[in-house]
Amino acid sequence: MENLKNIQPVEDFNWDAYEVGETYGDVSKDDLVKTYDETLNTVKDKEVVMGTVTAMNKREVVVNIGFKSDGVVSMAEFRYNPDLKIGDEVEVYIENQEDKKGQLILSHKKARATRSWDRVNEALEKDEIIKGYIKCRTKGGMIVDVFGIEAFLPGSQIDVKPIRDYDVFVRKTMEFKIVKINQEFKNVVVSHKALIEAELEAQKKDIISKLEKGQVLEGTVKNITSYGVFIDLGGVDGLIHITDLSWGRVSHPEEIVQLDQKINVVILDFDDEKKRIALGLKQLTPHPWDTLDSELKVGDKVKGKVVVMADYGAFIEITPGVEGLIHVSEMSWTQHLRSAQDFMKVGDEIEAVILTLDRDERKMSLGIKQLKADPWEDIESRFPVGSRHTAKVRNFTNFGVFVEIEEGVDGLIHISDLSWTKKIKHPSEFTQIGAEIEVQVLEIDKENRRLSLGHKQLEENPWNVFETIFTVGSIHEGTIIGVLDKGAVVSLPYGVEGFATPKHLVKEDGSQAAVDEKLQFKVIEFNKEAKRIILSHSRIFEDEQKGAKKDAPAGDKKPAARRKNEEASAMVTGPVEKTTLGDIEELAALKEKLSGK
Repeated sequence: MENLKNIQPVEDFNWDAYEVGETYGDVSKDDLVKTYDETLNTVKDKEVVMGTVTAMNKREVVVNIGFKSDGVVSMAEFRYNPDLKIGDEVEVYIENQEDKKGQLILSHKKARATRSWDRVNEALEKDEIIKGYIKCRTKGGMIVDVFGIEAFLPGSQIDVKPIRDYDVFVRKTMEFKIVKINQEFKNVVVSHKALIEAELEAQKKDIISKLEKGQVLEGTVKNITSYGVFIDLGGVDGLIHITDLSWGRVSHPEEIVQLDQKINVVILDFDDEKKRIALGLKQLTPHPWDTLDSELKVGDKVKGKVVVMADYGAFIEITPGVEGLIHVSEMSWTQHLRSAQDFMKVGDEIEAVILTLDRDERKMSLGIKQLKADPWEDIESRFPVGSRHTAKVRNFTNFGVFVEIEEGVDGLIHISDLSWTKKIKHPSEFTQIGAEIEVQVLEIDKENRRLSLGHKQLEENPWNVFETIFTVGSIHEGTIIGVLDKGAVVSLPYGVEGFATPKHLVKEDGSQAAVDEKLQFKVIEFNKEAKRIILSHSRIFEDEQKGAKKDAPAGDKKPAARRKNEEASAMVTGPVEKTTLGDIEELAALKEKLSGK
């Protein structure tokens, strides 16, 4: 109570004004309003001002612009800036100073759009680092929200290394540099790679200055191509050519390495400026030839895989990096030229015999025919002279037929050994390639691996019989089958042919015998070795005229020899003309009958 006694009323308090609701004292209400307004920012609608974030949640951001009330902005307008926090200054666009609820309406998005073009130009001019929100993918890159403008981020400008999955960058906020602006079309191009390159350049120079040939470094597989692998050595790229990946054959580098794999490599070479660096992977391991079994020698059998095929042979990989060549001539004992593809194909696992081995030159030749016995080793016992076999016609020449009795055993039938009676100008008249033919071994040439064969020797020589039939002076019926300048070819019984000169073709009436004319002919020469019979039609009536002038004894006036020839002639004319060449039995029987007489 004592304290209350000390309280004194305001001496100049206007009680009358209080009664009517005015409590401002000597200061007028207008003055107070003026003083209050001066403490606030003066703002206008449709204006961009700076404000301070005073509160924020998942949906809204409260911004104080120094006005009598705070404004609220949707958090979606700040998604490009995930680091936004209370106290940050942001630019806002005043939509309305006061809506129906008395709320200040602000927009950050419109503020950015209003000033965005000035900001991007300023950022380019000052080489400024800015933040942007990656909205989505597009052809060749990404669309980035920068100050409210949709800028283009090329795929090559996202990172210094190739990007394999663009989707991981969508809806991320990253730092960028503006690298290009098209004022006319309002296009903006940004780059994230440009931020990294400056830092890498310094790192790259440091690495390059320390590079030496033979140096082993750890790197990461950055890119794989058909011709090699690019390795990131920490800001510096090097190339491992496909031939330097492995000592063995490599179809594609993906067989050896994988993307993002960390591997050790050795520096093989680089240019003066060290911009092109050649790397090696296989050089970190010993050459397979140096670790090849020292006991391996010529004659040993080895197993391997066919890695390359050519017409002349096949390359066999014994172990990765150690290959041998099987020449086509070492694939089969046959001497007929064939392609290596007839025997094997890439990928085949085969066994072979070492024929030559040169460790210094790192060369090896192999053979597979050596796995089988040489067919010529026991040729005399398997194909003795006089033995008969069935062969296959392989090739023709003007002088004979090349045949194969079995794989690796070839022979030649001379054209003169094809037929006893037929005059053959070319072997194709007698047989054809691929056909089977019966042969008899006449001679063995083991050194040159060739047999002399005969076909006609399978039958008895009919000229032994012809010798007894077509004796000189004997008369036979024949048909002229061809007329030449030097004479005519005459077909005689048993398919044998004779020859008559023009003067021996004159008939008794003086006319000349013609083709297809059937006449009697006298044998005036028989040569068994040359298989030649010379005939004459004229000699028959000429000899008869000479004989008529001489006195002949009574009774049978024919000499004994004449009677024998006429009997022989009677035997071989008529039905005998139809007898075939191969009818040796009938010829033999005829020979016996003549011998008996």
